[in-house]
Amino acid sequence: MNPDPKKPSPFTVSSRAPRPLGPYPHARRVGNLLFLSGIGPRHRETEQIPEGIEAQTRSCIENVKAILEDSGSSLEKVIDVTVFLTNIDRDFTAFNRVYGEYFETLQSRPTRTTVGVVALPVPISVELKIIAEIGT
Repeated sequence: MNPDPKKPSPFTVSSRAPRPLGPYPHARRVGNLLFLSGIGPRHRETEQIPEGIEAQTRSCIENVKAILEDSGSSLEKVIDVTVFLTNIDRDFTAFNRVYGEYFETLQSRPTRTTVGVVALPVPISVELKIIAEIGT
């Protein structure tokens, strides 16, 4: 809720990314930083989850890209990425390859932490948590 309609809302719920699974926005702006909630690979319209880590990784990054753009940012302005993989031993190499397709060529590459987890809230293999700059 934005009490002052003249002031932009600090929250983003993108119409181009899958709906949040709970009562939270896709992103929240604080100063010149944008904090994204954990973003998975679900498709916005169908709620389908792509099969395989490579397809899920591409879908996650495309969802992140849409949220960043709808918030006034971009992949080029990502500062930090936290990656959650449910099978890090099996999926790390393939995930890393697809991740590199998006981030390796950027002039300012983000820092990254990759964590193996037992499970995520829905049956997905990967979720991304992002911090990006905005308005600079």
